[in-house]
Amino acid sequence: MPSSDAQLPVGRLAPSPTGLLHLGHARSFLLAWLWSRARGGRVVLRMEDLDATRAKPELAACALRDLEWLGLDWDGEVLYQSRHHDELRGAAEELCERGLAYPCVCTRREVAEAIAAPHGPGSEGVYPGTCRDRYASLAEARRRTGREPCLRYRVPSGEVTVRDELLGDYVQDVAREVGDFPVTSRDGQVAYQLAVVLDDERQGVTDVLRGEDLLESTPRQALLLEDLWFERPRWAHVPLVTDAKGRRLAKRADDLSLASLAAGGLDPRRLVGWLAGTFGAALAEPGDAPRTPAELVAGFDLARLPRGPVAFDRATRRALGADA
Repeated sequence: MPSSDAQLPVGRLAPSPTGLLHLGHARSFLLAWLWSRARGGRVVLRMEDLDATRAKPELAACALRDLEWLGLDWDGEVLYQSRHHDELRGAAEELCERGLAYPCVCTRREVAEAIAAPHGPGSEGVYPGTCRDRYASLAEARRRTGREPCLRYRVPSGEVTVRDELLGDYVQDVAREVGDFPVTSRDGQVAYQLAVVLDDERQGVTDVLRGEDLLESTPRQALLLEDLWFERPRWAHVPLVTDAKGRRLAKRADDLSLASLAAGGLDPRRLVGWLAGTFGAALAEPGDAPRTPAELVAGFDLARLPRGPVAFDRATRRALGADA
């Protein structure tokens, strides 16, 4: 179980090898690392490689090189989610056996059509509950339909409040805004929402720092944590790094990827120094001079991190000396 406040924190780095890491990942991973290290805590590393169609071993290897290039380290061995998929799947099926999840044979097209139908559920993108209470088991769903079902979590009614260390309370009525959500896919893969809470528990994670684009999914994870009898971690969602037009960075092979910056000869200390300059008063010695992550630990205070997004454009890239 996650440790109490009296124990040292355990943070985590959790790259997904479905594309190249970019500056947004670098900032979030550096902040997650500092949040734990500044309090004498541990940092674990997990490779979130469950997406069999998109995750690539070469991208996992590249992510490890990128983290090392930045100067980030971790404690213990890397956990690859794909190597214990059967255990994750077993936990999903246990939720079904307990009546907390149910088989669903709906295709994406059928869900979309049901949502768009006249007098439908009324909330765009909310699963309408077509298969709820329709099948007693996975086997029955397969037998009656000839389809391979996914498993959907049975979302209870009412609002869910999660506490964010930076943003305060975030409230969401998951039943009305999301609906019953998948914990496995129809091809048998375990969904992110379930895998992340199971593996955070497995690794003893107490502190989760990630981009604010993932805040919206946190209430779903809070519900799963309660039904799995796990303690909630501390959550902190940080502003994103955007391009010159204010768009969030994407995983694509462009000149904002860490691999491309490294290949172009950028000194990682200059990049870390630039990132440090975006942390503002969170550092005892703010500034953007070349630095290593270890040099930022003393006096780091996440609560003083600026709340706005961070822009990285070609002018900044030139200032870092990364242009060929």
